[in-house]
Amino acid sequence: MKKTLITGAAGFLGSHLCDRFIAEGHHVIGMDNLITGDLRNIEHLFHMDRFDFYHHDVSKFVHVPGKMDYILHFASPASPIDYLKIPIETLKVGSLGTLNLLGLARDHKARILVASTSEVYGDPLVHPQNEDYYGNVSPIGPRGVYDEAKRFMESITMAYHRHHGLDTRIVRIFNTYGSRMRLNDGRVVPAFMGQALRGEDLTVFGDGSQTRSFTYIDDQVEGIYRLLMSDYVEPINIGNPDETTILEFAEEIIKLTGTDQKIVFKPLPQDDPLQRQPDITRAKEILGWEPKVHRSEGLKKVYDYFKSLPHDQLWEAHRDFLP
Repeated sequence: MKKTLITGAAGFLGSHLCDRFIAEGHHVIGMDNLITGDLRNIEHLFHMDRFDFYHHDVSKFVHVPGKMDYILHFASPASPIDYLKIPIETLKVGSLGTLNLLGLARDHKARILVASTSEVYGDPLVHPQNEDYYGNVSPIGPRGVYDEAKRFMESITMAYHRHHGLDTRIVRIFNTYGSRMRLNDGRVVPAFMGQALRGEDLTVFGDGSQTRSFTYIDDQVEGIYRLLMSDYVEPINIGNPDETTILEFAEEIIKLTGTDQKIVFKPLPQDDPLQRQPDITRAKEILGWEPKVHRSEGLKKVYDYFKSLPHDQLWEAHRDFLP
């Protein structure tokens, strides 16, 4: 039986990866310090013999006894609200945490996949973004704590690959949505869904002309799994090239939810990227991967998920946005 460590296991993406690798027959060790993760995301796994959970901060020394086949490093705040609240922790998990896990992979002779992000492209001057583009990032801007942590993650991962011969993979994740997202995490899908469910106006930052490309969680997990099992060591974009403006997206949400809220506009946050669309040529050619779930289908599933949440969670998320 393959043994796989998944960091950030109680988070949105990490918890879905735990499900996938258990379904593939792996023994999964989930690790999370719960600073942004939620045990409710993985509580359905606690009764399983093939799942163990360690409450631990990977920015500190990491030790896992016994053999290890795969490591997936997904521990990190992933939304602007989170990484602006905890900037030092964000930098540490991308730097010290990655260093610790690369060392663990080397000790165990394990293959390691690290979760990078489309944010390494910053506010891009190339559109769509392919893996050869170096990005346009402000290292001292408020978002730099996340962007530069991920850029460092990629650099040290490739250094371990080249210098130590470590078996590494790098995935650049574009906007992903699905069940288990936190309503209060500040990303546009849960933000719009939460506002619609509470009968509030939808908040668009800037004039809404900035673009995003949304990938459903099942497609994202499939792409990550294929990359891990491939022989490819350079970064690969995993995202949906179906680009939309934020204003168009807000109108989609209003239509989906059957509500009649207004759209209100607020100033665009500093360094917020104006365009985001992946070039997935490499993923198609090397992994045979492309997204399958249309946005209309995925959003319906997510809306049904958010509607099923307890009333107190819906309004707890609202309180978290209040000054």
